[in-house]
Amino acid sequence: MEKITSFTIDHIKLQPGIYVSRRDPVGNSLITTFDLRMTSPNEEPVMNTAEMHAIEHLAATFLRNHKDYRDKVIYFGPMGCRTGFYLLLAGDYSSGDILPLMVEMYEFIRDYEGEIPGASARDCGNYQDMNLNMAKYLARKYLDQVLYGIDESRLVYPE
Repeated sequence: MEKITSFTIDHIKLQPGIYVSRRDPVGNSLITTFDLRMTSPNEEPVMNTAEMHAIEHLAATFLRNHKDYRDKVIYFGPMGCRTGFYLLLAGDYSSGDILPLMVEMYEFIRDYEGEIPGASARDCGNYQDMNLNMAKYLARKYLDQVLYGIDESRLVYPE
């Protein structure tokens, strides 16, 4: 069996950033999958499920309400390895194209106050497993250490 695309990336060289993971044709359209890598694989601790779950709820709510992207969002969700998230958008995009959107989204998470959207028994299958304070901390860290001042080495997968 052939390796899937995401398993062909050298995770030893991979650093936090925004990467185009793949582009897939669907009918007459294209879906761009982004690898939003928040931690350095195999070098630093992975994120806990509670903060990832909070980020997922906040980011999905933000994206699906965004004036320019709401109709382009196909999916936002966590990576199984807990080092980041996948974002799927309808259209052909580069990592640089969505950098302003990602800065806006992570600033929204960093600055969020109040109840996490969908954090109730009625709306979520595991609503008690969320940590807003850690989600905000990780958003701030990603902004400060990666997104603000990002360069090409964090926008294109390493060779």
